[in-house]
Amino acid sequence: MEQKYKSFAEFYPFYLSQHSDPVCRGLHYLGSILVLLLLLFSLLSGQFVWLLALPVVGYGFAWIGHFGFEHNKPATFQYPVYSLMADWVMLAQFVSGKRRF
Repeated sequence: MEQKYKSFAEFYPFYLSQHSDPVCRGLHYLGSILVLLLLLFSLLSGQFVWLLALPVVGYGFAWIGHFGFEHNKPATFQYPVYSLMADWVMLAQFVSGKRRF
């Protein structure tokens, strides 16, 4: 499979275009925040088995957003690294007020 995007800077506008539905974006934000909370809980409690739930929680909410509301295929299937990076950039932009819900 050939990479269409040669850099994250090229990929990110495409990623944003795949997240135009506010419910989809909201589910991404929720999943990412829950991942952070679950990671923190696991590390502080020493119950590391909860780390196994991180991908289920993170991708679960995102994929519900894509398949149920955005009606497109998640970019992570073709661009897993860029997509993961973009999830966190989009969340950081939302938290900082640079991106809307």
